[in-house]
Amino acid sequence: MIHILEDILPYISGLYTLPWILVGFIVTILIARVTGREKIDKLMKKISLVLLYCFIPVLIFRIFLNTDFGQEQMVFSLLSACIIVFMYLLAYGYGRYQAKKQHLRTPRRNLYLKTVLTNQGRSSAFIGSAIMAYWNIEAGIFMAFVGIGLFAVIPYLLSHMHRQEQKQTERKDQKTALPIFLKLYPWYLIAFVITAVLLHSQTGLITSDFGDMGIILHFYTALTIPAALYYVGASIHPSDLKLSEMKKLFGMDTTGEKKEHWSWVRTIFFLTVILTPLCIICILTPLYLLSLIPGSWYAVIVINAILPITSTNMFLLPYGIDKKSTAHVVTWTTLVCVPLVVLLIIVFNLVLP
Repeated sequence: MIHILEDILPYISGLYTLPWILVGFIVTILIARVTGREKIDKLMKKISLVLLYCFIPVLIFRIFLNTDFGQEQMVFSLLSACIIVFMYLLAYGYGRYQAKKQHLRTPRRNLYLKTVLTNQGRSSAFIGSAIMAYWNIEAGIFMAFVGIGLFAVIPYLLSHMHRQEQKQTERKDQKTALPIFLKLYPWYLIAFVITAVLLHSQTGLITSDFGDMGIILHFYTALTIPAALYYVGASIHPSDLKLSEMKKLFGMDTTGEKKEHWSWVRTIFFLTVILTPLCIICILTPLYLLSLIPGSWYAVIVINAILPITSTNMFLLPYGIDKKSTAHVVTWTTLVCVPLVVLLIIVFNLVLP
């Protein structure tokens, strides 16, 4: 049995995981013809909770258990944290600028700001396996930081903004923006990180030291990536993939009742696909050319800056973000960014030392 798992592992790792996006998309279309799309969306939401609670934390635990936090890793961790903070500050500043430009007033302004801020969160945990196949330690560290930021820091910022809105409107009857499963999740996720770091630092244990159980753990956590990518594909709605929708996205058709909606989608798409990657590249390229950072650091951070918006942002709807805009930018950034990411992984692996 263990040998079978070892034989399967290469096929659920690295670039082999990416076709699961297409599998999820096609299978969902076929099933939807029988059951209807609404039932599938409800089921996928439950499956996503299983991924969030039972798979992603264990994957992060395995990554940190196998990571020696020497000086180089600590410096990269600091750089990663700074880059992620910069990305969110960029999103917040860009959101404020666009809100002013669009003459948005409260509460639409707050809704827009929260949606822009949240949708700076990328699919690092979902496509991370493909990156880890080439730059294992760096990709694992960056993936963990993105997960902590998206599910530990951002929800509390959104919650704070929500409480301020309640005070301004003096509405005490509004429900809290923190559902219990999301209130617990950040601490649950961080507990796995702390446990792995302490266990490795105190005992020196890594996954392979557990023998057959280590292989089972590796296989179990490796399943996270194809399962998560299947979810990404299943989250793409075929109804969004129309020429008319594409025209609205790129501003070629600004007519209709949903003009504001498509303006939001367009600005968030621009932030994700163009502005953020360009800013990160402008910051890191001089550092790399001056040999201040290695090629692996450059590759991991740049690729993560071009990753599509994660579909798990839909879990943050209770915090007061716009559902339809988030759904559209998840779909379109996935379609545009995934091919770019695959190309960059191949190119960087060939040209960077």
